[in-house]
Amino acid sequence: MEIKNINIDELKPYKNNPRKNAGAVDYVANSIKAFGFKVPIIIDKNNEIVAGHTRYLAAKKLEMQSVPCIVADDLTPEQIKAFRLADNKTHELSYWDFELLNEELGNIFDINMNDFGFDIISQDDYNTDFTLPDGDKSNIETMSFSLAQEQAKLIKNTLAEIKKSITANLLPVETFGNENPNGNALYEVVRQWDEQRKLN
Repeated sequence: MEIKNINIDELKPYKNNPRKNAGAVDYVANSIKAFGFKVPIIIDKNNEIVAGHTRYLAAKKLEMQSVPCIVADDLTPEQIKAFRLADNKTHELSYWDFELLNEELGNIFDINMNDFGFDIISQDDYNTDFTLPDGDKSNIETMSFSLAQEQAKLIKNTLAEIKKSITANLLPVETFGNENPNGNALYEVVRQWDEQRKLN
C-alpha cells in the first residue's frame, strides 16, 4: 500500500459527508503538532476524500502544504460510499474501559492530555465551598453527580448548547425561581426527554 504526499489544495472534501466533525478539529490539530501526521487520509482516484475529513481540516488549520494520502483506487464507487460510512460507524461502536483509561492517563506526566479532548480533573478542581447565584430561592435543591469523563463531556456540551438557546430567548424555560443557568439547562434537557418518552 503506497502512501503519497499530496498537495492539500488538490484534495476535495466529500460534499455529502454526513459526519459533522468541526468539534474535533482543534484536538486533531494538536495531535498532529505533537506527534506528526501518523494516519494518512484516504482518497479516491479523483482526490476526493473517502476517510480523513477531520485530519484534512486540521491540516488546513495548521497551514500544511501537503499531507500523506492513500489512494483507494481498488474500490468501486459503491464500495467507497460504504467504506466511508463504515469507517465512521465503527468508531461509535467502541467504548472506553475507564479504569484502564484512567490508569493510562495517570502515567502521562509531561504531555497535557487536555489538548486532545480529555477532561483531566485534579483534586484541586473539587470545591464544596460555594454559594448559589443571586436570585435563587429557598426551595432550591442541590444535586451532585459522579460521572465518567466521556459522560461529563457530553453533558457539558449539551448544557452549553441549551444555555445558548435560553440566553438568546430562542428557548423559553420555566425557571421556578432558579437563576442557575446550568440547572435550568439540565431541567430543559430532561423535560424534553420526558416529553419524547410520553409521545412514544
